[in-house]
Amino acid sequence: MERQIGVYLCDGCGIGTTLNTKQLSEALADTPQVKIIACHPVLCSQEGTDIIRSDLSARNLDGIVIGACSPRVKTNIFKFGEIQTERVNLREHVVWCSESDNEDTRMMAEDYLRISLVKLMNTRLPEPFILENINADILVVGGGITGITAALEGAKAGYNIILVEKEARLGGWMSRLYKQVPVSEPYTELIQPLVYDKIKELQQYPNIKILVSAIIKEIKGQPGDFKVTVADGKEKNIHAGSIITAMGWKPYDAATLTGLGYGKYRDVITGVELEEMAQNGAIRLPSCGKIPQKVLFVQCAGSRDPDHLPYCSSYCCAASLKQVRYIREINPQSFIYLIYKDIRTPGLEEAFYSEIQKDELLFLTKGEVQNIEESNGRLLVKSVNTLLGEEILMEVDMVVLATGMTPADTSELNLAYRLGKGLPTLKYEFSDSHFICFPYETRRTGIFAAGTIRAPMNSVACEEDASGAVMKAIRCIESVRQGIASEPRAGDKSFPELYMDRCTDCKRCTEECPFGSYDETPKGTPLPNTNRCRRCGICLGSCPERVINFQDCSINSVSQMIKVISMPGEFEDKPRILAFVCENDAYPAFDLTGINRLKYSPFIRIIPVRCIGSVNKVWISDALSAGFDGILQIGCKPGDNYQCHFIHGSELTRTRSDNIRETFETMMLEPERIKTVFLEITEYHKLPQVINDYVEEIKLIGPNPFKSM
Repeated sequence: MERQIGVYLCDGCGIGTTLNTKQLSEALADTPQVKIIACHPVLCSQEGTDIIRSDLSARNLDGIVIGACSPRVKTNIFKFGEIQTERVNLREHVVWCSESDNEDTRMMAEDYLRISLVKLMNTRLPEPFILENINADILVVGGGITGITAALEGAKAGYNIILVEKEARLGGWMSRLYKQVPVSEPYTELIQPLVYDKIKELQQYPNIKILVSAIIKEIKGQPGDFKVTVADGKEKNIHAGSIITAMGWKPYDAATLTGLGYGKYRDVITGVELEEMAQNGAIRLPSCGKIPQKVLFVQCAGSRDPDHLPYCSSYCCAASLKQVRYIREINPQSFIYLIYKDIRTPGLEEAFYSEIQKDELLFLTKGEVQNIEESNGRLLVKSVNTLLGEEILMEVDMVVLATGMTPADTSELNLAYRLGKGLPTLKYEFSDSHFICFPYETRRTGIFAAGTIRAPMNSVACEEDASGAVMKAIRCIESVRQGIASEPRAGDKSFPELYMDRCTDCKRCTEECPFGSYDETPKGTPLPNTNRCRRCGICLGSCPERVINFQDCSINSVSQMIKVISMPGEFEDKPRILAFVCENDAYPAFDLTGINRLKYSPFIRIIPVRCIGSVNKVWISDALSAGFDGILQIGCKPGDNYQCHFIHGSELTRTRSDNIRETFETMMLEPERIKTVFLEITEYHKLPQVINDYVEEIKLIGPNPFKSM
C-alpha cells in the first residue's frame, strides 16, 4: 500500500531568508507518496502544529516530514502520537552553516528532504517487544553498606528485594570496623558504624528477603526475566527483573610492596589489621604484645603508584586519621607519624582532618617512604621528598600501611553469557560501562554496579551510589514493561530482527556486541536476548549477510537514502562527501557548529547513525557505487578519558578497516576516499576545518570514476 505523506516546511529562524521554501516544495511535488506540502512562517507555533494535526485527521496521512530545526529540540511540540515522523534539520545543518541564496545550499536542503522521504518509505514505526511473564523483583548481590542501602531504597519504592550475601552475616567491611569517621556535625568525634542501624532497619520491611551464606551458582536470562540459581545449603531458583551488584572490595596485597617490610617484619601491619585489633579491644605489637609508643602511618602504600595501583582509593586518608585516634585512646602519650603524598579528605571530612591536626603529638609531613628496616627490635623508616626538603629517618615501634582498594571478583556472579561469567571491567578491574554518562550501568543490561565494585569510595559515597543504582534498576524494569530501551537510546521501541534463513553462523554479531545480547548455539547460530539489547546497531554493522535490521533502520533503508542524494557530474567541480555521523556526540556537535554560525562546505551530506560501529560496509560500497567522492565516519572519541556511548563502537570502526580496505581494492579506488574522525561533543569548532580540509583532499585525488558510469 502506497504511503500517504505530508511535508511541512518552516520559514522561521532564518530558514525562509536563506532558502526559497517554495522552490523546495516544487522539488518534491513529483513524489507520488507526498499528498500535501505546506509552508508556515513559524511551524512550531500553535497555529503551525494545528495545521499538521488537521491534515493528519482530514487526509489520513501515515507519515510526515518536518523541515525545520534539529530533531534534538522541540521534541514535545512536534510529537503527533503514533504517526511516523521524520524531522529534517534545515536550520542547524543547512541555513546556519551555509551561504544564503546559494545553489549548493539549496541542493543540500533538497537532498536532506529526499533522504527523509525515502527513509519513511523504507521503514516502519517500531512496535515494542513486550516480554511475557515479566518479573519486577530486584536481586541485590552483596550485604555490605552498599547492598543493604540498595535493598532498603528498593523496598521503600515498593519493590520486592532479594538480598544475597555469601558470608554468614550482613555488614561487609563496615561490620569489621571499630569506629567510623563522623558523618554529621560537628564532624569531630568517631561514631559507631552506621551499618548496624541499617541491618536493624532491614527487619522492618517484609518485602526484603535475606539469604546469607549464599553463593550464586548461575545467572541467565535478560532484564525482566533473570533466572538465578542460589545455593545456601540447598539450591533455590530466583526470578528477578534486574540485578544490583554490590560485592564490595578487597585490600591490595601489601606483600607485593617490597621495601616496606610487610610479611618480613611482624610489626609492619596494614590498616585493615589495625582495625581488627581495635575491634578486638587490644592494639598491641604483634612481636611482643606491648602497647606501641611510636607508630608511623604510611599513606598511599602502593596507591598512586604506576607499579601497583595508579589510582587513589579515596577512603585511606580518613581511615588513617581515624586510626590515629585509636592509638591516642590506648596511649595518650604515644608519638605518631603520618607520611602522606597528599591528604585527601573531600567535603565535610575536612572538618575531621582539622580536628586531628590539633594533636600536638602527631607529626604529619608530605613525603614518600623509601625503605623500612629492622634494627634492635625497632623499625627504621626512611622518608624522602618531604616538605622539609631533606631525608628523614624515623625509629618507631609499629608501621601501619594504608593499602588501597581493589574490587571484588565479579566472576562469582557466574553469568551464563558467552562473553564471560563476570562483568566486563576497566583496566583497573572496576566494573565498566559508559563511565561518563551512565554511572551504575554495566555492560550487562539490567545488571547494575554500585559501591566499591564500581569505583573506589568511602561509605557515604557507597550509600549514595546504592540509591542511584536502585533508581536505574527500577527504571530498567519499568522500561521492560513498556518494551522500550532505557539508556542511551531512552524510549526506543525498536529492536534487532534477524532473518535467520541467510545467517552463516559467522559469530560476528555475538562477538562484537558490547552488551552480551546474543548467546549462541554450539554451531554458532546467534540466540538473541532482546531485552539485553541497547539498540546501538553494532550487530547490524557487523553482519556481512544483511541478516540484522531494525524496524526503523535497516540495511536497505540506509542504502536507499544514499542512492537518492543528488550527484553532480565529474566535471562540475562539486565533490560529494557522505558523512556517517554518530547520533551521540557527532550529530549534536554538528548542531553546535550551526548554532555558532560556523560555516563549512555544502558538498557534505550527513546521515545519522546510532553508533559509528553500526555502519555496515554495504553502505560504503553503495556510496562509492553511487559516485560519492569521499566518505567520512565521525564518532565518539575512544580511550581512557572519553568513551563511545556504546563502549567500543569507535574501536570497532578501526578494527573493521581491513574489510573496508578490501572493498576499496575490489573497486580499484584510493583508500584515502574514506576517513574516520573521533571527537568529543565539545569539539564542534573543529568540524568546519575537518570537513573543509577533507573536501580539498578529495579534490586533489579527483572525482570518483564511478560518477561517469
